Amino acid sequence: MRRSASKKTGQSNSTTASITSSATDLFRSSSGKASSKEMERIDNLFYSYANRSSGMIDPEGIETLCSDMEVDHTDVRILMLAWKMRAEKQGYFTLEEWRQGLKSLRADTLNKLKKALPDLEKEVKRPSNFVDFYNYAFRYCLTGIMSSQWKEKQKSIDIESICQLLDLVLGSHFQAQVDYFIEYLKIQSDYKVINMDQWMGFYRFCNEVLPISFPDFSNYDPELAWPLILDNFVEWMRAKRT
Repeated sequence: MRRSASKKTGQSNSTTASITSSATDLFRSSSGKASSKEMERIDNLFYSYANRSSGMIDPEGIETLCSDMEVDHTDVRILMLAWKMRAEKQGYFTLEEWRQGLKSLRADTLNKLKKALPDLEKEVKRPSNFVDFYNYAFRYCLTGIMSSQWKEKQKSIDIESICQLLDLVLGSHFQAQVDYFIEYLKIQSDYKVINMDQWMGFYRFCNEVLPISFPDFSNYDPELAWPLILDNFVEWMRAKRT
């Protein structure tokens, strides 16, 4: 009798394990199919804007995408979208970049992508993310002005472009300070371009100096490792005030 009971218990455990395994396999299969369908919709959305000959979404395709989302193509959220995709070339999205960005945003339709933009903006504005976004914005803009023959040498951005980029990326955080710096950049004649060190230096300047002593810069120490252009900017601002 005991052997019989033991045998039945073994059969019961085996049956339970079999059912559990089948349920797990079914869940995985269902999850895999859902993921596959999601990726298919993401791909279809990509090809509705992609250039057939290049196989990428080009500037014209991005403008069409912006129009369909009712967002201006110069809106900072489009740059944020490029950051989310880790797009490597300004004005272009590859299929892999598109997949990476939209999958992360859980957006497999145009409507979902449009609705994801406010949350994307909040994500970028987190201090831990914003410095990376600010850095990315410079590198991304740099790719838009590179020509193939001197791509390796190009490490700076012209003043006109940098003024537009500053206003777009940093204007909503430090509007008055950015406005003054742009004014200075446009009237000075010592610098024709801005490099990454100067770009990142101004962001540090905004966070460490300006919130405390703008516009008199009383806590600005020129002996610290600031780019020279910021020393000149502070001198110009102090002269302007007096």
